[in-house]
Amino acid sequence: MIKLIIDTDPGVDDAMAILYAAAHPKLELIGLTSVFGNVPVATATRNALWLAELARLGIPVAEGAAVPLEQPLRPHPDFVHGIEGFGHLPPVTPSQQPDPRSAAQFLSETCAASPGEVTICAIGPLSNLAAALALDPAIVRNAAQVVVMGGALETPGNVNEHAEANIWNDPDAAAKVFAADWPVTLVGLDITEVVHCGPDDFARVARNAPVIGGFLNDAVQFYFDFHRARHDIDGCHMHDPTAVITLTDPGLFEYREAPVQVTLDGETAGRTSFGGDCPAARVAMGVEAQSVLAEFLDTIGQADTALGLRQS
Repeated sequence: MIKLIIDTDPGVDDAMAILYAAAHPKLELIGLTSVFGNVPVATATRNALWLAELARLGIPVAEGAAVPLEQPLRPHPDFVHGIEGFGHLPPVTPSQQPDPRSAAQFLSETCAASPGEVTICAIGPLSNLAAALALDPAIVRNAAQVVVMGGALETPGNVNEHAEANIWNDPDAAAKVFAADWPVTLVGLDITEVVHCGPDDFARVARNAPVIGGFLNDAVQFYFDFHRARHDIDGCHMHDPTAVITLTDPGLFEYREAPVQVTLDGETAGRTSFGGDCPAARVAMGVEAQSVLAEFLDTIGQADTALGLRQS
């Protein structure tokens, strides 16, 4: 079983990824850290706490960065995820309080407590990971690996033709994460835009798992509307859950080992490209899309069973 911390800015597809991880028997989700991105960090923290409560996880949630390392904070994309992060759904006040530690402290201390055992999966801007590197450089040895949902190597970006949103929101942090000497798997738009999920898929998981699947089906309707308007597809891309599925089903992906560099400023700020003198990352460049979708749907379809086991 993989011990996992998800660094997140929930976000509709973040919710998909977190609830998939909570339901999967190969993963032990031991904490969440929040970061600005899809929503302000306070909203991200509230949403992460709510998701942990919904899934009856009983895990710590540590609040992280509210702004990027260097550049000004960019507007939050409420037209993609809704003002509160979960589409049209109103905010829910969770009963749990955030962990008193910062996200950087939580990441470094948790990895140090179980050296070589904890995987960090970052599905938002990489500001917390950069802060953890500055706080405790030993995290590069203590973390088992880092999986990053971000970047666009051989395909256009999704905030502009050059950049993917997570990298664009804090390119300086991304550059530090890619330069660090720890194992990095990069899961970018090259494959996440190949994996699609549609209304019928979510209607089915809502029937199979009325609590977890029902919540996701309600939240994703706003996200569908965005994809219909922007991408002319009746459904949505599966960005964040695809990154987590590289952990549970690595054989569904093809990888290229190469350094990745980040453009830090100018009109192409946030661009990711192969090259530079960073350690080689493992970059996902091929995917069995239908199998990834089936894995996600099967796991979420059984999420209420996992929820029941945790309640008993």
